[in-house]
Amino acid sequence: MKASVKNLQNSVVGEIELPDAIFNVTVRKDILARVVHWQLAKRRSGNHKAKTIAEISGTTKKPWAQKGTGRARQGSLRSPQFRKGAVIFGPVVRDHGYEVPKKVRAQALRYALSAKQAEGKLIIVENAKLEQIKTAAMAKALHGLVKGASVLIIDGANIDEKFALSIRNLPHTDVLPEAGANVYDIIRRDTLVLTRQAVAQLGERLK
Repeated sequence: MKASVKNLQNSVVGEIELPDAIFNVTVRKDILARVVHWQLAKRRSGNHKAKTIAEISGTTKKPWAQKGTGRARQGSLRSPQFRKGAVIFGPVVRDHGYEVPKKVRAQALRYALSAKQAEGKLIIVENAKLEQIKTAAMAKALHGLVKGASVLIIDGANIDEKFALSIRNLPHTDVLPEAGANVYDIIRRDTLVLTRQAVAQLGERLK
């Protein structure tokens, strides 16, 4: 499948062959949802914590006699039914991450790329390099190149520093190296921009 290659001034400068096995597959939304859920679960800090009865400060004395008071039996003032007592089955510090097979993650990335291509929201550019750091010029260039409200730009292994500095203050705009390409970031942004180098490296990664 052929696609046009543009420069940052939105002029067509050539063509590129996009592998059908990566950019033209039938999308399965269930796999996309599975991998997005895995990504979001894995990045949770998991530092939520409630005190157990062993961690509550307070007396260990039995509040009153077991029998003869007319009240319900109690063994501790640190029990959950009392003010400042423990929390039963409360949250504990833990890792929310779980395992998803590598093949499933790779296939989900193919589905995400194919979905952008099928929606007409995939743009290929020759490179992502600038001669000087200029956020205003970068914003103007993106406005002409990209029609969506948000954009993800994926470059090769080494991102041009001047390009990264020019784009970092633009709202709803992200730039990632090819190694950081992931399903969640691709589908959360309206438009996906790939450099020619990124296409080649993704092809090697997902072949």
